[in-house]
Amino acid sequence: MTDSSASARLVIPGPTSDEGGHSRSEIRAVDTDGTVFLLVEGNSTAASATARRSDGTLTCVMEITDVAPVAVPHRIRGRGWVAGWLRAPSTEEAVRASRLTAGSRPDRGTGTPGETTAGEHDGPTALVLEVGEAYTDDLWGAEHVDAEEFRAARTDPLARHEAELLQHLAGAHHEQLLGLSRLLDPATAEWARRGRIAPLALDRFGLRVRFWGGRCPGGRPNGFDARFDFPRPVRDVTDLRCAMRRLFDAG
Repeated sequence: MTDSSASARLVIPGPTSDEGGHSRSEIRAVDTDGTVFLLVEGNSTAASATARRSDGTLTCVMEITDVAPVAVPHRIRGRGWVAGWLRAPSTEEAVRASRLTAGSRPDRGTGTPGETTAGEHDGPTALVLEVGEAYTDDLWGAEHVDAEEFRAARTDPLARHEAELLQHLAGAHHEQLLGLSRLLDPATAEWARRGRIAPLALDRFGLRVRFWGGRCPGGRPNGFDARFDFPRPVRDVTDLRCAMRRLFDAG
């Protein structure tokens, strides 16, 4: 969730509005060693506070909200909280941040993020979030993650492409998605075919689909999620094409 397109904001606690506040961080990346790089506006609370507190003791919580990129009931798929300390990147880290976020940054020149002192301009500024702990509550359950576990985790190879892949499946493969209902038990499959369907989540292990239709008492949407696992984890988008073809053929 950290290294994805999910919406995130940085919460910096402080006794006054000058010392604490919120900043958006829509562009972020996690390197292979677990280092979290954030891009924020140079005039944001996070950039200004980091510039004033250069000893690496600025506490921060990154709140992440993961919203499904397709139209489904209850679109929030999960929330995450990453707590730690904000600091300016070293020269070497600034180069890594620039490389990792190059495809996401707005075109405002070719300078390396972090070369300008945080708070001195309103363009993107790179910061490093030193992770102390994290907590997730999503479709797979709730879990606490300590700093060592966070550093050892690896980004799912589909994370950066998930939104566009789900939108493509929803827009161009409705019949194939509906065919997956045949993999469910007969009674559930019959109900699913009379309702609506949309792809909800996609990772290297499989596809999660949401079925819904009709309404429960009180007007609440009625539905369920079904998980369709791949025979083995996929390594990239090319691998995914083969896995999806097999899955659709099975349905």
